[in-house]
Amino acid sequence: MLRWLKGRGARPSAVAEMQSRISPGLWRQVLDAYPFLAALNADEATQLLARAAWLLASKNINGAQGLEVSDFMRLSIAAQASLPILNLAPELYEGWDEIIVYPAGFRVPRSRQDEDGVVHEYIEDAAGEAWDGGPLVLSWEDTQLSEGGFNVVIHEFAHKLDLRSGFADGMPSLAAHPDLTPRTWRRVLDDSMDRFIAALDAVEAAIPPDVDPDSEEADAWYGQLPMDPYAATDEAEFFAVSSEHFFVDPYPMQQALPQWYELLKAYYRQDPLERHA
Repeated sequence: MLRWLKGRGARPSAVAEMQSRISPGLWRQVLDAYPFLAALNADEATQLLARAAWLLASKNINGAQGLEVSDFMRLSIAAQASLPILNLAPELYEGWDEIIVYPAGFRVPRSRQDEDGVVHEYIEDAAGEAWDGGPLVLSWEDTQLSEGGFNVVIHEFAHKLDLRSGFADGMPSLAAHPDLTPRTWRRVLDDSMDRFIAALDAVEAAIPPDVDPDSEEADAWYGQLPMDPYAATDEAEFFAVSSEHFFVDPYPMQQALPQWYELLKAYYRQDPLERHA
């Protein structure tokens, strides 16, 4: 119990017990519900099951606002969350112990300091949150959306990987990657983000004055981008948005930002393009 309370991974015996409780039928149902999971080969699916069992045995998943979390919901969240660490150490998800699931989008208080030092407080709608050292929060409704490369589960767990290094700066811990250096990561990240922001600026400049950039009508222009415009927010969001697109809809990003794609491939030790071919 103390291991769990401290946010450490479950013991091997607890993971084995959890895995034995996952029925093959339910596991198949979860894989078939998400095309990017159904594309896994047999060996990858077996490894993903082991990772998902570890996560379920290590984290407490609680519903909010009266939501009753079913076995399918728990397993689908665990499976998607486990994909980024399919070939990485599950210990990367240690240090926290709870996943909170809302029925739909939720609202969170924000504060922002402008260039003049004035702090602005406001409320923002959210589909997910990853707190440093604290719980990870998800909207169940949004976990069911998969248009383009959107995936809130992978997005928020990518933030947890980023925070593992101590800062939300778009650079996860590279301790287990002797082939990757922080200098190379930062260079490719900065260059790729600059290219993406330039592409976003070009798209926004092309939107006609009579079209509201925040309306669905503007989606035709933003759809030309290799991933969601939210990636331009900062380095942490660029890494998180890139990660969800990397696993769910990799081709546009690989074409537009090939060096960044190769870096993510080296970090995650996976090549989703081979599955989507």
